[in-house]
Amino acid sequence: MKTMKLLTPTGHLGFTPIEPDSFWRGVAHNPDAIVADSGSCDIGPHPLGADEAASPRTWQEHDLELILRASRRLGVPMIIGSASDTGTDRGVREFAAIIRELSRKYRLPRFRMASIYSSQDLEALKRRVQGGAWTQGLDGRPPLTIEDLEQTDNAVAVMGAEPILEALRRGADVIIAGRACDPAIFAAPLLEAGYGRAIAYFAGKLLECASFCAEPFAGKESILGTVDETGIVLEPMSGYQRCTPASVAGHAMYERASPLREFLPGGYVDMSECVYEAVDERRTRVRGPRWVAAARYTVKLEGAGKVGERALMIVGIRDPNTIALLDEAIAWSQRKVRERFGGEQYQVYYHVYGRNGVMGDLEPIKEIRSHEVCVVVEGVAPTRAEAMELTNLAGRNFMYARLPGLKGTAGAAAFMSDEVLPARAAYRWTLNHIIEVEDPLELFRMEFEEVG
Repeated sequence: MKTMKLLTPTGHLGFTPIEPDSFWRGVAHNPDAIVADSGSCDIGPHPLGADEAASPRTWQEHDLELILRASRRLGVPMIIGSASDTGTDRGVREFAAIIRELSRKYRLPRFRMASIYSSQDLEALKRRVQGGAWTQGLDGRPPLTIEDLEQTDNAVAVMGAEPILEALRRGADVIIAGRACDPAIFAAPLLEAGYGRAIAYFAGKLLECASFCAEPFAGKESILGTVDETGIVLEPMSGYQRCTPASVAGHAMYERASPLREFLPGGYVDMSECVYEAVDERRTRVRGPRWVAAARYTVKLEGAGKVGERALMIVGIRDPNTIALLDEAIAWSQRKVRERFGGEQYQVYYHVYGRNGVMGDLEPIKEIRSHEVCVVVEGVAPTRAEAMELTNLAGRNFMYARLPGLKGTAGAAAFMSDEVLPARAAYRWTLNHIIEVEDPLELFRMEFEEVG
């Protein structure tokens, strides 16, 4: 089989701009495809629920321009997955429009572009559930229900390699895909070249986050993956990084319930017998992945629904007595909000930075060890006006909390600014399920066009 070189410049296109120097060094290696993921669940449910981008358009344009110009110069496929952060049809359309604009700007020779759509019709999903479709909830959720779908504003299906492979087989030079499994966008050109699912998907797993598989840690630097029958060789394109057995293995195992299994549509990659070996000081070869086929071919569904409007207020506390009695101060604030708003149509959260603002109840250190804390008050209510008012009331009442030992008369809290900050609406994940399908392509739609 042909040795394949895949270049990836970023683990999340548009989230922070690609570093151009290492990217162009990678282009000089003449890769067979340039591949980049552009989405993540790490950004939370709001972008999917509201169908909005989480990344600035100018940064998306910057990254797409680099990749498009390089791929057209080399005459190799450009593959983008999970367009515009969430992979909804909006994201695919916006990225396709940027590609057209860039083609006109640089007068690029004609090329064939495929747009693969992954947004789901909620009524169609309801019919599948009512018809007895097999589903399974992930992370402890029960199987998919009609109620889950009724609470969902937007949903996407997460494609495997098959839709992207189909686009390549139909002559696409540029592929803008909706929501996709991160490894799938890398696996597709390898499957087209004749490689098996084990090495194709595992190469994608190693390359999905670009320079995160190298050391020292860096983002948005390019990585070159060279695949042949002996395994996968990873090489950083930045001058200051190196791919070591430890850095590559660490990346292969992170962010998974099992560090030795990568679950995908149709099965999983078994990494238990993988061998990581240094080729030289900067490169590492990996070999030994195994593909385990599943009894069912399933596709993941992601969905988000609106909870309410949000507002934030930042409260600083340095008074040692108030810090010592912080739970009582929070209880006072909660009580005052409850007296005015009742207890059902709103939510108030108190994020205490300096105690457990990052990890919440999972924080193992229970006592406050700092001389000051920051309480970020977050209010959620049906309307923006209600969210602003209840957050203001909750925040200001730190000034008036009646605490034992309080001697001052002017309050024991300090505001960075005595104002409530309007925030984006609150959404929650409503769908985190897999659903069985007969055809890997059936939940996705594909359009082709000539550009240039």
